[in-house]
Amino acid sequence: MGRVWKFGDDIDTDVIIQGKYLVINDPVELAKHVFDNIRPEFAKNVKPGDFIVAGENFGCGSSREHAPLALKATGIEAVIAKSFARIFFRNAINLALKVIECKDADKIDEGDEIKVDYKGGIIYNLTKREEYKTTPLPDFLERILEKGGLVNFSKETYKQETR
Repeated sequence: MGRVWKFGDDIDTDVIIQGKYLVINDPVELAKHVFDNIRPEFAKNVKPGDFIVAGENFGCGSSREHAPLALKATGIEAVIAKSFARIFFRNAINLALKVIECKDADKIDEGDEIKVDYKGGIIYNLTKREEYKTTPLPDFLERILEKGGLVNFSKETYKQETR
């Protein structure tokens, strides 16, 4: 369960983490600068377990992995959006940042308290007492998330194949 931080459509990777911070490789340090050009209060006030909820095309722009890496390091539970830019979506999965597509994301407001049933594919809006269906992830993407990202998944898969 967590609080919602609401964003609109077409939130690009340069808005998530500005290009001037791409020299930073420490995720914790990167997290201090998330959304600083549009929501400077975000990094200081986001709490572990909070959610980002957005509209269409979240994560558009460049293919930088710093964007999902920085978001994950803030401690957010997941990013929920009506749709995601393809490269951001895969970068997020590869880095074990939960991303959830929900066509009803626009019904969720800033500050709402929500809870996600990942297996059941339902978002519970505790503030409004509403439920929204999510688009399920394919099984292989679920397995990558469960293993903590693509590198861990690949290491485990390789170990099993070489036994």
